Amino acid sequence: MGDPRIENLAKILVQYSTKVKPGDWVWIESNIIAQPLVKEVVRHVLKAGGRPTLQFSSDDITEIALQEMNEDQIQWISPVDKILYEQADVRIVIMASSNTRVLTGVDPKKMQAFGLARRSLFNTYMQRSASGSLRWTLTQYPCPAYAQDADMSLREYEDFVYAATFADQPDPIQAWIDVEQKQQRLVEWLKGKQEVVVRGPNCDLKLSIAGRSFINSTATHNVPSGEIYTSPLEDSANGWIRFTYPAIHLGREVDGIELEFKDGKVVNARAAKNEDYLLAMLDSDAGARYLGEFAIGTNYSIQKFTRSILFDEKIGGSIHLAVGAGFPEIGGKNESSIHWDMICDMRDNSEIWVDGELFYKNGQFVV
Repeated sequence: MGDPRIENLAKILVQYSTKVKPGDWVWIESNIIAQPLVKEVVRHVLKAGGRPTLQFSSDDITEIALQEMNEDQIQWISPVDKILYEQADVRIVIMASSNTRVLTGVDPKKMQAFGLARRSLFNTYMQRSASGSLRWTLTQYPCPAYAQDADMSLREYEDFVYAATFADQPDPIQAWIDVEQKQQRLVEWLKGKQEVVVRGPNCDLKLSIAGRSFINSTATHNVPSGEIYTSPLEDSANGWIRFTYPAIHLGREVDGIELEFKDGKVVNARAAKNEDYLLAMLDSDAGARYLGEFAIGTNYSIQKFTRSILFDEKIGGSIHLAVGAGFPEIGGKNESSIHWDMICDMRDNSEIWVDGELFYKNGQFVV
């Protein structure tokens, strides 16, 4: 008999996250490693009356494609991808990997060009997500490569994933509804506020949230979730921040990142490891040096850094910022081919003040 937690996770993705209904065109994208979960997702999509389309990939094929592509092939966008981005009603992405470092040997400039060529698809995706015409979610299948990155055995990592997603709960959907209600109170409190000041041993940063609302992120777009986030005013960030965890982007690990902001723009950037890659990504386009997101992680069942942004950005007691694309649905105007999350631990001697009132201290909300 299979692991019942896999079926629970499929149920969350289909019934809670994307609310698949009869007639929906459901685009399921995954790595071949994740077949046990994909199988259950297809089963639940069909039960809900949806019409699934599957796209499978593998790390080896992705590596070959990016290494061998010439300029013309990098610029070419498959008409199939275009139709899916423009017309699918639901997109379910199940990430898995046989080797999370598979793209380490690929030229960063090639990866940058590949991302830029697909910017129009990314913009369509963001706009359709904002309007609600595309419902999407993303999760990660517990596999050996992710377990190794997290310094865990596979069994230990499976337990971690299913606890973080609530797939180990008797009623996982109700568990996410409870999170939604708790976070809504914080989002309501933040309505109409103007200025955020973040202070601690790793940051001294001021930004404006005037006219921007916060999103209550439960397991709709990300499974697991547990964060509240917004897009700050594009020209408002001033100060500095040092990210306490490595930032991982397309398989590249950049450690010891420090960013300095002036009037919203990153004017200084340093890293202890892979600084060249950081600078190449920040120079991707005009929007890459501005903030697209400010967020606070609220999932206290995630306390360990696992080298997977899906889990790490939700760590209860952390904040994260993303350079690059903002969220149009909450007024974010920044456009970029990247959206790169970077995490800072707030559990030690750190505070967030909102309009002069203490909102958060040492990893806990105080309002």
